[in-house]
Amino acid sequence: MVLRETKRAVTPFGGVAVLVTYLHKIGFAAKVKQHMPVQWRSPNQIDPTATFTSFLIAVVLGARRFAHASWLRGDRALHTLLGLNRFPTDDTIRNLFRRFTMGNVERLFAPLAEWQMERLPIRPEGYCLDMDSTIFERFGKQEGSLKGHNPRRHGRPSHHPLIAVLAEAHFVLHGWLRSGNCGSNRGAVEFLKEALALWGQRQKICLVRADSGFFDDKLFAFLEQQCLPYIVVARLTPWIKREAQRVEQWRDLDDNYAAGEFRVQLQGWNIARRFVVIRERIRESRASVGRRLIDVPGYTFRVFVTNREELPEFIWRDYNPRADIENRIGELKDDLAADDFCLKQFHATEAAFRSVLVLFNLLVEFQRATGSPEYRRPATLRSHLFVCGASLGRSGRRLVLHLAQSWGGLKLRKPLIDSILHWPIPSSPKLDLVMRS
Repeated sequence: MVLRETKRAVTPFGGVAVLVTYLHKIGFAAKVKQHMPVQWRSPNQIDPTATFTSFLIAVVLGARRFAHASWLRGDRALHTLLGLNRFPTDDTIRNLFRRFTMGNVERLFAPLAEWQMERLPIRPEGYCLDMDSTIFERFGKQEGSLKGHNPRRHGRPSHHPLIAVLAEAHFVLHGWLRSGNCGSNRGAVEFLKEALALWGQRQKICLVRADSGFFDDKLFAFLEQQCLPYIVVARLTPWIKREAQRVEQWRDLDDNYAAGEFRVQLQGWNIARRFVVIRERIRESRASVGRRLIDVPGYTFRVFVTNREELPEFIWRDYNPRADIENRIGELKDDLAADDFCLKQFHATEAAFRSVLVLFNLLVEFQRATGSPEYRRPATLRSHLFVCGASLGRSGRRLVLHLAQSWGGLKLRKPLIDSILHWPIPSSPKLDLVMRS
């Protein structure tokens, strides 16, 4: 084999043309420019909107550090595809996020989140809202990076973000970055207030679900005040265990599962609440999900607190899909490196984190625009669609991107581009109502 070099502009990411078509379709750059709070005075600086978009593209293509954006600086074919004269350096991207204060974070990301919500599919039955927290391990000294609960590395400083997801749409409704010494439910009510304020009256929230980290009277009281149905896993305190052991009426669901319930007013609560108990027989062939109670051998128990009145098995059935939020968190961390972009300033790190949330929602909507029959995680989109060898050429005065047939070429991507171009952009239900009136 003889090795030679070529002056032609080539790229391994020719498939990004499909994503760029979608971003043009929804007017992404114009929307970011409208709300971008950071502006540079120097005429030689790269426009902040271009820097922000370049960061998102770098993350889509696998960057896990700010320094990884430098991989794309020599990719002239990709620059042409994105309409950029210059691709920002990693320092330029860092400097953009360093300019974000708490106010700047809200000025950019709140309008972008509302803009994305307007195009969510309409569901007459409403959406389920799932809440969860996760751990972002940190190495070094960053603002808010403190020691707290860390199941993998005890004593390692971390951030402890909160995330709310609309389950049926795989849509991240809201996210907070918090210091590492926060408990799961710290600030949960204020966080939920912000999420519901962003959501407004667009569509119905039919159920709020959370794990035992959010077992808190203040949260329950707020949800009841808002008339929102909820199912939350109960924290198995000695009082809850005692009440679960006292359940006498069990209704068999099958050979292995039985359901019961009780009402109790815990210390500090103003009212008694309903608790649903699912009892599972321990088997060698299957790992049981619940917790064991010493006084009741041979079974594990799962306990939920709820303000719904349906049969216990319906409560259990409606809570179980909440486990899917773990997949969303895994995709944010493993596929889009949400936990890896960290700067010394807290709000700079939060801006990078919220940027990844915006990108995740864009990729979810991108799949709806292409008519994808099933949801695919970002890493699958990257390997199957965005990675494609291509070279930049000319046909007369027009630039032409030649996609390699061996990577699927136009045969794979042209139908997707046609679907995007013919995709009717959904409008907000509010706007539809105004137009009808």
